Amino acid sequence: MYNTKLLSEEDYENLQPVYKDFQSKAVSEYNFELEPLDYNGFLEAVEKELIKCIILYDNHIASGFLVYTTAISDSVELNIIHCINSEKYFEHSEALLQKFLELSQNERQNKVVCYPMLGEQKSLIGVIAKLGFQFVGTEVLRFKMHGTPSKELFARARVVKLPTGYEIINWHSMYFEDAVSIIQEAFKDSLDALFDPRFKTLSGCRDIITKIVKNVYADFLPDATSILLYENRPVGFVFMNITDGRIVNIPLVGIRQEHQGKGLSTIILKHSMEIILDKAKANRITEINTTTETNNLQALRLYKNLGFIEDYSYPQAYLPIGA
Repeated sequence: MYNTKLLSEEDYENLQPVYKDFQSKAVSEYNFELEPLDYNGFLEAVEKELIKCIILYDNHIASGFLVYTTAISDSVELNIIHCINSEKYFEHSEALLQKFLELSQNERQNKVVCYPMLGEQKSLIGVIAKLGFQFVGTEVLRFKMHGTPSKELFARARVVKLPTGYEIINWHSMYFEDAVSIIQEAFKDSLDALFDPRFKTLSGCRDIITKIVKNVYADFLPDATSILLYENRPVGFVFMNITDGRIVNIPLVGIRQEHQGKGLSTIILKHSMEIILDKAKANRITEINTTTETNNLQALRLYKNLGFIEDYSYPQAYLPIGA
């Protein structure tokens, strides 16, 4: 039998070697873009209730942990499952997941559980499928400043001329509500809305965009966030932010339906990327990255045309409300 429980102060010393093992594998085995918090920072986040941690004991020895949070979005976000005993990896992971489902039961009555199964966690698909989770395939694409042909592909990208009546400008807060409306229209019926139901409502999209522009997810880049205007009215947006001063991410791209099919997504995204590429000459930006569904062929073509290269894919698991 395994003992699983919410982490408390009496467990801190026992968990430390397990967490250190996770730290050593976060980038190489779990595809983390940046090094995770050091152990003291991790414990501080637990004590501030920014994250919750479940620890697993096997014969009184700390052997694994699960981290989740409800502090950032309207979902219950399962961040990581890490176990040090490879021979009992599936057993330990299932025990942690069972405890997680027990502890989050009340929250799950009105919140989706989402779980990006990065790196080695992909092998847990069979385990969590038994628990009712469903899956969306997610592709990670990267535009590397060095070591790939991304810049050469970008220079040769097929881009139509901006049609008459259209204009591209940089972000201005006066268009915030327009962004909310356009992003909600673009994402409300998407697969993203299955594991982040905020996309289904204007209030939810307002929360997402607020967190982007208020630097909750990463540092917002207003000068590289582009707005597509048609006859002086916003019809499209590309948002950009940056982590650790070097990794640029594209969290949202959306264009009103009646303006799609004209190559405008490529034009507006290229405009934002040109600003980033110009910035990269004077600072330490190493890449631009984004994610899309593995079967969204239109989005994949868009990014690959502009020099993005498919890096890896992972299952984005989600547990519907009340499941």
